Amino acid sequence: MLPHEDAILHASDSKFCFAVSDDEVVLRLRLARECVPDRVEAVYGGKYEYAERRESAEMKRAFEDGLFAWYTVRLKLSDVRLVYVFRLAYEGRIYYFSEDGLTEDYDFSLSYYNSFQLPYINPIDVLHRVKWMKNAVFYQIFVDRFNIGRRDKDMSYVTVKWGDPVNAHSFAGGDIKGITEKLDYIKSVGANAVYLTPVFKAPSNHKYDIEDYKTIDPAFGTTDDIKELVAQAHARGMYVVLDAVFNHCSSRIMQFRDVLEKGKRSRYFDWFVIHGDRADMQSLNYECFASCPYMPKWNTSNPEVADFLTDIALYWIKEADIDGWRLDVSDEVSHAFWRKMRLSVKALKPECVLIGENWHDAGSYLAGDQFDSIMNYAFTKAAMDFFAFGKFGAKGMADKLSSLLMRNGDNVNFMMLNLLDSHDTHRFLTRVGGDRRKLLSAFALSVFFTGVPFIYYGTEIAMEGGYDPDCRRTMDWERAAKRGEVFDTVRELAELRRNSDALRDGDIAVRAEGELLIVTRRTERETAVLAVNNTPNAAVFEGESIPPFGYRIQRRWL
Repeated sequence: MLPHEDAILHASDSKFCFAVSDDEVVLRLRLARECVPDRVEAVYGGKYEYAERRESAEMKRAFEDGLFAWYTVRLKLSDVRLVYVFRLAYEGRIYYFSEDGLTEDYDFSLSYYNSFQLPYINPIDVLHRVKWMKNAVFYQIFVDRFNIGRRDKDMSYVTVKWGDPVNAHSFAGGDIKGITEKLDYIKSVGANAVYLTPVFKAPSNHKYDIEDYKTIDPAFGTTDDIKELVAQAHARGMYVVLDAVFNHCSSRIMQFRDVLEKGKRSRYFDWFVIHGDRADMQSLNYECFASCPYMPKWNTSNPEVADFLTDIALYWIKEADIDGWRLDVSDEVSHAFWRKMRLSVKALKPECVLIGENWHDAGSYLAGDQFDSIMNYAFTKAAMDFFAFGKFGAKGMADKLSSLLMRNGDNVNFMMLNLLDSHDTHRFLTRVGGDRRKLLSAFALSVFFTGVPFIYYGTEIAMEGGYDPDCRRTMDWERAAKRGEVFDTVRELAELRRNSDALRDGDIAVRAEGELLIVTRRTERETAVLAVNNTPNAAVFEGESIPPFGYRIQRRWL
């Protein structure tokens, strides 16, 4: 029998079998890494003709990690009622893998009992790539700390001077007009998509405790300001994504204040998750974000709440023509709500991207009925382990990246936000001990890895910072005016990503060559190769010298 046959795994209508278009399917078969068959094939055909007529397609060994190897194939179908089994040749013997497991023969006349099936590709079930995400490079802004545009506004709420250290309660005065003024700067970095932390009325500096979802916080500006930002961005070929805080709200919101006053008599009592007859902020007898009494959790299982929040998502698309929502604490919100919201949002604006904040494997949210992608914190952790902590070398990193790619389908992978840091983490430069070589190598990897590069404001000028609130320092505009090597390199890499067919759409292969991490992206027209040397010694790749903790890029055209 095959070595380690107990490692063989496939499941239809999953990350092992998924449609990438209305008539194309990707199949994946997992084997033990030590198992190397002479040939692996998908034997496939139409559901109602399979017993009499079928085709075969060879699968390639595309990815490996420390335990497993994945074989993949992409099929163009003439019949979208797909039936298939796998055929493996090993040491002169033939094996079949079906829903009955691994066997040495297979009766195709009885295949309707035990074949794998994707019974029908319904177009509405296919998760298509948001078109503009193909060329996207994201730039994240913590609004209060980026730039002050309205100098004539009431500044009495500001508690720190620009450039001074900040704490969890500091207000620095950044606003929406300040972002609009800096759109040309953001574009000069190489970014074309701006993601803002929440902008709606809230008492905090971060605005994740929203008390009015349809009012822009006065410290940040007005509805006209957000409309002007989006309009000016669109005029420059840029996109704007806002932060949707639909897991929780502020205890100051009208609905929760009514609950505090009236208890069970409030018509909004079931809009929250309360254990008892009254909400008590002292005993904290209601569900909230983390352990924060001032951020009660919405009961998104309640249809009224679902309608209320969905209306907000639609309101800002209609009002300001925004291009997407980043979904805060998305993994604590009901799947039913996200399905409802997606249908409503996509009906209004099909190219509106929905990006979840899931820090873990989010496969159940990424099947095409909820999110388009997530913030790829698993990539963040891998980059930290490799570049900052030295937990593994090139081989371990190649294994890790390959494993991450096998978590989701291809169209999801193409839209994942590959971030090094954010407003919720240490800045990456601080994680790597201020070593700019490692920062730039890591950013180059984020550009080459399947997905969308992500720049947290200030990365391009080598800003540092520890955990929140230190990672939320005010933007250093004096340093930005001087640009410098980090800025120039980030811009070059961002522009490369937007202008390279291979980096936008290409297949990916990840491997180790000695101590070098090699990432190859390939289309029919272009091959792009990144070689990363994360060691203190110089290295050579295909005749080119790579300095310690540096990288090299090669491009070839056919």
